[in-house]
Amino acid sequence: MTGSVLSLREVTGGYHGEAVLRGLTMDFPRGKVTALVGPNGCGKSTLLRLCARLLKPLSGEILLEGRPLESIPRRELARMVSILPQSRPVSGIPVYSLVAHGRFPYLGYPRKMSQRDKDKVAEAMALTGVEEYRHRSVAELSGGERQKAYFAMALAQDTPLVLLDEPATYLDLGRQLELMELIRLLQGQGKTVVAVLHDLPQALEWADHLAVMEDGRLAGEGSPEKVFQSGTLERVFGLAGHRVTAAGKEHYLFTKP
Repeated sequence: MTGSVLSLREVTGGYHGEAVLRGLTMDFPRGKVTALVGPNGCGKSTLLRLCARLLKPLSGEILLEGRPLESIPRRELARMVSILPQSRPVSGIPVYSLVAHGRFPYLGYPRKMSQRDKDKVAEAMALTGVEEYRHRSVAELSGGERQKAYFAMALAQDTPLVLLDEPATYLDLGRQLELMELIRLLQGQGKTVVAVLHDLPQALEWADHLAVMEDGRLAGEGSPEKVFQSGTLERVFGLAGHRVTAAGKEHYLFTKP
């Protein structure tokens, strides 16, 4: 299949009746890595919450695989979309149990995991490098370790659409690069990934599709190179964009004008 896996049509959404997103229309291309960038408070996290049905739109329509999002049964939706939110409660359960939560949409009564479920959990833990503290309490982990454990839970859910809200939070540069490589691995498995990223050079270098948000609206989108050339990033962020060459490879750099 080609085209868009997820589409928003004139979507307005927010909290307590107050709009954060206003009349947003956009599509997320199937099998691609889309990076959402924009200043703080522009609605990036709100957008992901709407797409995961954690928040109901005030108006407009969201389509998942061409179906109205609100019409999809919750259990089926959990097999289609996984989300790693920006903030979440810190659990005191062991890391293995946390990651295994990702398999709940596939379990029948009495929620006993099959060998396939166990294999998916083991694979997710191996990919994220959390096996070594599988028996430790999530509450005892450092911020970076905890972030990887929650990421493993999202991977174990094994959905075709993965939503990541600032997944690089608490990770040092080396771990961030590992994370981006893991996102590429997911794409190689045919998954569609939508990630909120704050590092502009990282977003430009790793994403297939870039969406720039400003004041609850879409300021620009397209291939990273197209968006960079358009000057949208410079205008929205008030920065000057440059290309620099290091180790024989071109990179993006942003500085104050």
